[in-house]
Amino acid sequence: MTHQCVRKDSVTRLSVNVLPLLLGILAFFIVIGPRALNPQNIAWLGSGDPATHYLGWVFFRHSPWSLPLGLNPSYGLELSSAIIYSDSNPLLALIFKPFAAWLPEPFQYFGLWLLLCFVLQGWFAWKLMGLATANIALRLLGAALFLFNPALISRMAEHLSLAGHFLILAALYLALRPHVERRCTAWGTLLAVAALVHAYLLAMVGLIWLADLLARSLRRQLLLKKSFVELVGLLLLTGVCCWQAGYFTVEGEGLASFGFGLFRANVLTFFDPAGWSRVLGDIPGVPGDSAGMAFPGLGVMFLLVCALWFICSGEGQIVATMRKRWLLLLALFGLMLFAFSNRIGVGPLEFVYWLPDPVISMAGIFRASGRMIWPVMYAAIFAVVFLIARNAAPRTALLLLVTALLVQVFDTRAGWAGIRRQQMVTPAATWKTPMVNPFWQSAAAHYQKVRYVIPQNLTTHWMTLSDYAGRNHLATDAVYLGRVSAQAQEDLQRTAARTIDSGKYERDTLYVLEQRSALQAALNVDDDSDMLARIDGFHVLAPGWKRCTDCLPLMGGAPRDLIPSFDAGEKLQFVEGSRGTAALGKGWWFAEAWGTGSVGPDAEIILRPKAGVSSLTLETNAFLSEKTPRQTVDISINNVPVISASLTNATSNTININLPAEVQALVAQQGVLRIQLHFPLAVSPHDLGWGEDIRKLAIGLLGLTFH
Repeated sequence: MTHQCVRKDSVTRLSVNVLPLLLGILAFFIVIGPRALNPQNIAWLGSGDPATHYLGWVFFRHSPWSLPLGLNPSYGLELSSAIIYSDSNPLLALIFKPFAAWLPEPFQYFGLWLLLCFVLQGWFAWKLMGLATANIALRLLGAALFLFNPALISRMAEHLSLAGHFLILAALYLALRPHVERRCTAWGTLLAVAALVHAYLLAMVGLIWLADLLARSLRRQLLLKKSFVELVGLLLLTGVCCWQAGYFTVEGEGLASFGFGLFRANVLTFFDPAGWSRVLGDIPGVPGDSAGMAFPGLGVMFLLVCALWFICSGEGQIVATMRKRWLLLLALFGLMLFAFSNRIGVGPLEFVYWLPDPVISMAGIFRASGRMIWPVMYAAIFAVVFLIARNAAPRTALLLLVTALLVQVFDTRAGWAGIRRQQMVTPAATWKTPMVNPFWQSAAAHYQKVRYVIPQNLTTHWMTLSDYAGRNHLATDAVYLGRVSAQAQEDLQRTAARTIDSGKYERDTLYVLEQRSALQAALNVDDDSDMLARIDGFHVLAPGWKRCTDCLPLMGGAPRDLIPSFDAGEKLQFVEGSRGTAALGKGWWFAEAWGTGSVGPDAEIILRPKAGVSSLTLETNAFLSEKTPRQTVDISINNVPVISASLTNATSNTININLPAEVQALVAQQGVLRIQLHFPLAVSPHDLGWGEDIRKLAIGLLGLTFH
């Protein structure tokens, strides 16, 4: 009888513990739907952050094993990439990579990840609720409230790895449970998984762990020696996991980025639905507040109102509990302050307090500081549900939680219905691409790399080019990464500029050039060997193509055809969308409604004259200040100096340029007019104490007339 009772009890316990897992699966199919689980369906990953998550994995699965394991050099080349910086979930990437040769093309594991997030969110919410009540129904209802959480579900449309909120719940559970059995194993596993999922989640989990370790040491639940061993051991374990994931491939300024103080949490974030409520209206805020969205849902807000009686009456023993958990509360308070940043938003209002530049720079490592509010939100949700489950009569608590859950699911549908539509798009194994010319497939068999010039993180065509390179197993620097090495990017840009100026290109590399680089390349391309053409809207430079016996025939016309032409007496303007912007080479900022500003000490305008030209007129503004009351413009035509002008007016400057006869003859001979401008007095707003803008500015180009 005893064995039968034990066996029956085990079966019952197993059946009960399956309930939160089934609850998580049900929530997944309600919110996300089944199509994301198809490993060959990538249609729902075809934009923004999900695209780089998937593409990072595409390159990683075919890259050779390395040390650290997370290196992903084909996706970024010299930008020093790793699988962690494409947010491709290193944990699952490392699990699936050994089987890459047997996996189909394409293959994505992100649908499985979202399912795991729901299942484990349900499981750890169930464990948390077990600290409040032994009632199975109340535990399930409470766990369900954690599943239909706006902050959790909203990540599933953008930053997929950040949907791992179950890690936060697991950390809160380990910190709040009364016993310490197997704590080192539990915390070690949790920290390792967090490190292999996302740095922000690691920071949240790590701080809660440190608070718990110190609290239990002070309460003498852990001996000092044991605490020290755990501290050192788990820090080493976490460091090794970070190393293997590739965290340390980017150093210095590459890690610290702008955004701290912008991507923050608004003080009213707990009450602002931010589009996640059918009933409540949104609270006005400022741009960037969405990073710290922590609205718990209308169902939880309903429970909070119901719990106010216990809070105000003291029946919930709030003060005693807070005293007992003061270190955890201190950690949560610190996360909340960091989430608010030094630019505190209260609705549409903003209050700024000073922090030293080194502190701002260090905080920039976690630039989207608003995310740090999530542990505070989950702790608050648990506190509210705890009060109801512990202090209300069982039937009353059951009624309140059922009502809250129904309200939560119905009301948050205002937000997750759109995400479900996004994840349930018609399945597809490819993305639509403009690269349809047969040239691209021929080039994929001829080259090993695809470079974008000028290289930088998040270029205009990064997704199209990365998709092309990934499908054809080519390496590329046209990528979108969470962090890149700032020094590596500068070095790569200088190398690209030298390559364009010299006309000497890597033979194993296909170059896709932005408009201004294509202008520069057209001046000195090796027309006997290399092909420079416009194909499917892209400026392509294919080294050695003209001497390739098994490549497709030549595309397009002569390289000089890419240079815009002009008529005598014609006036070009340089406002956004105007024809003149196509003639701008290096040294210019983006065209704007008023004109185009110079950036740096040198700039160039490149054109083809249809007839002889004897003089030019430039119309400009000038970047002036008390420290720089004038700007000097040294002008050369086709490398021949012709004039030096001094500008003392901020607006309406006119520079008349007469071309000597020998210069006119040189332009006619070369068939190209190169207007080269040098700005010896260019200065940045930062140098003048006007802000953080470090661009060296000199003039604003308005118009150019030919005579």
